[in-house]
Amino acid sequence: MRTLLPDEKASTVFVYTESMLIRGDLILRENMRVSIWLRTQGVPNFLHLNNVQMIQLAGSPPKNFTKNEAFIPTPEIIGFHLAPPAHDPLDYDASESNRKMEPVHLLAGSFELTAKLRVSTSADFAASLDVMNASWMSLYEAEITNPHLPQLKVTVPMLLVRPNKVTISL
Repeated sequence: MRTLLPDEKASTVFVYTESMLIRGDLILRENMRVSIWLRTQGVPNFLHLNNVQMIQLAGSPPKNFTKNEAFIPTPEIIGFHLAPPAHDPLDYDASESNRKMEPVHLLAGSFELTAKLRVSTSADFAASLDVMNASWMSLYEAEITNPHLPQLKVTVPMLLVRPNKVTISL
């Protein structure tokens, strides 16, 4: 990994794709909130990670890789979060009225997520999803597992998922 500039930080993140689980260090400006960074303007076409550990789930058994650097196509990412125990402040105001946390179960590739989704109290769940036009959706109090990796059980306060690449159930 290159030497960090004075205004940079390295944060360990987990990245989920249809067929891989990736853990690596992401270098961003010091003032950036890593947890919501993918929502910002100017995100590159490839996510550049250092000190990378990857588990490929496309074959049986899963295959591990360790690389100094890896470039993950940003459009292929279906989930993203800071590696625990690190966390950013949550991206909502808890005192906001007319919002509630709805328990959800998601399938994202071969990953299973049990989490909470913040939705309107004045619309039904389907209507809340239909009006959501964001490319990234925040989930809270999430637990992530994978049947191909029984030892995997990641719990995070917040993660981003791509709503058009997951199946949501109640």
